[in-house]
Amino acid sequence: MRVALDMDPETDALDAYSRVVSTVAATLLPSVASLTVRSRRGEGAGSAVVYTQDGFVLTSAHVVAGADADGGVAEFTDGTQTRFDVVGADPLADLAVLRIREPGVPPATLGNADDLRIGQLVVAVGNPLGLAGSVTAGVVSALGRSLPVRDGRHSRLIDDVIQTDAALNPGNSGGALADSASRVVGINTAVAGIGLGLAVPINGTTRLIMSELMSTGRVRRAWLGVAGATVPLPQPLAARLGQSKGLRLAEVVPESPAGQAGLYVGDVMLAAGGRPITGVQDVLRLMLGPAIGARLAITVLRKGALVDVVAIPAPLE
Repeated sequence: MRVALDMDPETDALDAYSRVVSTVAATLLPSVASLTVRSRRGEGAGSAVVYTQDGFVLTSAHVVAGADADGGVAEFTDGTQTRFDVVGADPLADLAVLRIREPGVPPATLGNADDLRIGQLVVAVGNPLGLAGSVTAGVVSALGRSLPVRDGRHSRLIDDVIQTDAALNPGNSGGALADSASRVVGINTAVAGIGLGLAVPINGTTRLIMSELMSTGRVRRAWLGVAGATVPLPQPLAARLGQSKGLRLAEVVPESPAGQAGLYVGDVMLAAGGRPITGVQDVLRLMLGPAIGARLAITVLRKGALVDVVAIPAPLE
């Protein structure tokens, strides 16, 4: 005689949660390295993620800032140690590409952070406080955060940073933030406070940055020559365009690409390159290498009329 046992829904949920986290851990741990970085300031530590079969590795730029010519050592959870070289770093995105000298490490699968939702389960894999192969889990606490970064005289905000309550500590920087399908959707970069961690998203913009670092070792950026602030659009226009805000230009640098294109102080930028413009960060997001020397169609609101101009962004020196 078979006796049906009542299952505890809470236990079932915890078991399902555990299975997801353990599966992500088993999938990603072989691809995540503990880095020892040598520089003039001494030794530093961090994490990194292998993402190609031939040994390209992604980490945070600040982890390898000032690294010696011989890079450092990457160690994996199976005990494998290999030296790495810094291929290129972009402090303004806080991303760096390395290459290990002994490829063969299984690569992680990269996902798309643009598909994340608040409350979604995420798993952080890295080497906090020198404790190799550590795994923590939590949820996406918020999206669309901005992280200020600086490189010499230049500063910018990294857009759409992922905020998570998965426990992060020093040493987690450069490690993986993954979704429940074991896809890397972010590179852990900062501890913002107790229970608050931030990760640079993996999306179309960061993939372009990674590609430039792999091919040239640096990221070229374009310059348009405008500054401004977000303003609400008139309701009829907002309904027509399907966007509620635009960028009112408070400054147009004389003889800049924007000035030469015929943009003026007081214009409200609505779109550029076929994308809506609601703030300065939307413009900066377009100003990567491929924009240099290319025709950029811009639509502005000027004295109640829509005006189209074409600018040709110049290299940012």
